[in-house]
Amino acid sequence: MSDSAVVSIDQLDYLLDPAPRERARKYVEALNNTMDRYDINTFRRRTHFLAQMLHESGMLRFKEEIWGPTPAQQRYEGRIDLGNTKPGDGFRFRGRGLIQLTGRANYAAYTLATGIDYLENPDLVAERPAAVDVAGWFWHRNGINRLADLNDINQVTRRINGGFNGLRERVLLLRKARFALMGGVLPLKPADPEPHPITPPQVPDTL
Repeated sequence: MSDSAVVSIDQLDYLLDPAPRERARKYVEALNNTMDRYDINTFRRRTHFLAQMLHESGMLRFKEEIWGPTPAQQRYEGRIDLGNTKPGDGFRFRGRGLIQLTGRANYAAYTLATGIDYLENPDLVAERPAAVDVAGWFWHRNGINRLADLNDINQVTRRINGGFNGLRERVLLLRKARFALMGGVLPLKPADPEPHPITPPQVPDTL
């Protein structure tokens, strides 16, 4: 069953605190449109999506990969798995969006899905509303609603990150998102059981 209410500016502002309220105001409409478009429409789906998206974007501060280039970024060049087949593709199709779109092949897939030529204009992915929409598109394309329905923060994180980087902060943001959405505009719901992240070697034993 889907929730008809939207995430309010007050709820988003609470999640972003102590960031200026203006940041919440800039993103709240695009965020709600994105969640509606990609069926991120239940309490669990919304809270998991908000937690992951806020972590990945540094609390909506970063819409584009900070380029060094680092050794890892230098390896984007020529990566066939990313579709980077032309000189300069590594930098041209660097990560953009609140959950970052990376590589020519992924830009091509997003272009096909939206009908907007992001291959020709990749910088547009870092602008609103595309920066928000691409996060929802990635979420939907990778079947993450199903993992959120299971309240499986480990697999949600793995699907987005490829590992468990930042798991502690993602858990804390998930708890904060639950509090915000249960106490605000969305209908009050029984509390979910606490997520129990596994403890791979790079994750502290106590979260």
